[in-house]
Amino acid sequence: MATTVAPVTARPRFRRVLRRLDMTLFTVCAILIVDQLAASAAIGVQSIFWWVLTLILFFIPYGLITSELGSAYPEEGGIYAWVRRAYGQRWAGRTAWLWWVNVAFWMPSVYILFAGLLAELVAPDMSLTMKLLVTLGLTWLTVGISIVTLNLGKWVPNVGAIFKAVIMLSIGLGGIAFAARHGVANEFNLQALSPSWGASLAFLPVIVYNFLGFELMSGAGEEMEDPARDVPRAIIASGLLISFFYILATLGILLALPVEQIGLIEGLPDTFGRLFGSRPGGSTIVTILIMMALYTFVANMVTWTIGANRSAAEAAQRGDLPEIFARMHSRFRTPVSAAILTGIIASAVLVLYALLASSAEDLFWTIFAFSSVVFLLPYFLLFLSFLKLRRADPDTPRPYRVPGGHGTAAALSAICMLFIAQAVVFFIYQPGAFDPSYALAVGGGTLLTLLVGEVMVRVGTRPVPEAPANG
Repeated sequence: MATTVAPVTARPRFRRVLRRLDMTLFTVCAILIVDQLAASAAIGVQSIFWWVLTLILFFIPYGLITSELGSAYPEEGGIYAWVRRAYGQRWAGRTAWLWWVNVAFWMPSVYILFAGLLAELVAPDMSLTMKLLVTLGLTWLTVGISIVTLNLGKWVPNVGAIFKAVIMLSIGLGGIAFAARHGVANEFNLQALSPSWGASLAFLPVIVYNFLGFELMSGAGEEMEDPARDVPRAIIASGLLISFFYILATLGILLALPVEQIGLIEGLPDTFGRLFGSRPGGSTIVTILIMMALYTFVANMVTWTIGANRSAAEAAQRGDLPEIFARMHSRFRTPVSAAILTGIIASAVLVLYALLASSAEDLFWTIFAFSSVVFLLPYFLLFLSFLKLRRADPDTPRPYRVPGGHGTAAALSAICMLFIAQAVVFFIYQPGAFDPSYALAVGGGTLLTLLVGEVMVRVGTRPVPEAPANG
């Protein structure tokens, strides 16, 4: 039976450069995902119902739980460190592996979408091969940015968060103005808002996925100025902004575009063109918004890569993953090996799935679904660790505490895990359009990832002496 592992003694290993505003913008940039707006809007008008339901039953409880963990245990590594405290080295190593490798898997899907939007803007006839080359170039650019010091690297997601807010406001307010002039593109009535079961459930997991990432900033817990004070406040501020922007932008897309015309890759440029293309200077506005969206894709990947690499490096330094992940840059003190390995795996996944895909859109969704399932699995351990630490470590000061007793904590955790479970199922099994080869690609890839992770954990697990207290 696993036992609670004592924390590593705190020691000043990093500069504390993350202020509350940085953490809020970092979280907004991590969670507010422009590239998945079209996928969630593709559900139709009922997506508004699912956004609100997921916000109330999942996003808010998940934010409360993460606020307690992040303020009580502000250690480098975030989710990895929390699982380690609750369930020991092996489970912590598995968490760090899945948390890290999902970013490498996810990166190609984001940059395939980038290449598709770039083609829409400057080269509509761009071949799939050229899109793959663009994706590879962006992958290694992200690796380079994640290696520089966080004091500089943090500005990429900070600017990205501002651009995302501008894009979301433009889509939402532009959609409302468009509907006022031309009428709504889809019917908005009680029947349309009511949930339905069928092929649309394939996109429902995207809404859960789009709400995840509160714990990411805690991957750099020792680089925050005052995590006990700032983590809960940053989560509250970013959560309010994220909820508002997601619902507003989804509404804007549905007001402007008929559901059947919303493409996974073309959805954003089509929306921009519909909203602003006919206005004076409209083509310039559309171009600027697309360029801003392209920047946010890079910012998003930089944000997640920074957090995931730090968790993997921390796991390796504590003896829970192979030592290769622990190597730090001699000047910047950033996890250089973890960053380079991210680039290698992302490149390999891109080439492998490209051999199976018939189009950029097909390639995008398959890689995205596969990476998402891997990404979702550690969240079961996050919520279980929250419950375990409540019982096993009641004496640790909790600057923020989820209201209610153990029953409330257990209920909230159970609801959150149910949302995660349905997302995993519907990413693999697509109701109404089940494709065995797709399910095998996603499910088989996930199983292979778990097996490789088990090897990594068993090879990497080793005793590491605790650092002496700084005195």
